[in-house]
Amino acid sequence: MTTPFQKASEWIDAENAQDPNIEIDQNTEYPKELLYSNRMYQRLMEFEPNASEEIQIASKAQHICRWKVARESYPMDRVGYLKWREELKKFHAKTTAEILEKDGYDQTFIDRVSFLIEKKLLKKDAETQLLEDVICLVFLDYYLDPFVHKHDEEKLKNIIKKTWDKMSEKGHEAALKINYSEENLNLIKASLGL
Repeated sequence: MTTPFQKASEWIDAENAQDPNIEIDQNTEYPKELLYSNRMYQRLMEFEPNASEEIQIASKAQHICRWKVARESYPMDRVGYLKWREELKKFHAKTTAEILEKDGYDQTFIDRVSFLIEKKLLKKDAETQLLEDVICLVFLDYYLDPFVHKHDEEKLKNIIKKTWDKMSEKGHEAALKINYSEENLNLIKASLGL
């Protein structure tokens, strides 16, 4: 028998599988947000095997249907970027809440998942912090390298510093165990003064 969690996971995967953007991982093509969702969930379970069901779903749905809210639909400046990010959080939370309602979860559970996806009370709520750690670890492991080839060193150092500042001590320890290229490891150390 399929559990509500399995059903919710399948529905989240089905939504993310519709992403028209493709990313290649180990010579296999994936819808971009489905790959991101799988990476988030896998990293969460490695980092915190006893994670609650709420945070497991929040990790899978972190970027659900992200391609539907185009960055280009907001002004291409800092203010536009921040507005886009805020709207995305609400969109991801709402999309996930609709799946969980359909799946029969109660309102308390749904509200908690939405709270986590919207990353409320960062640094104050332990599970919000856990989700942020996982987001940062996934970024450093899979998405830092493409950034390195797009931006100058000063911007990269700033991105790494901001990422580091969002993480907990446990997150920092895990981040330093990632298998970076020598170039990226040196960049991280230079950014953090290590």
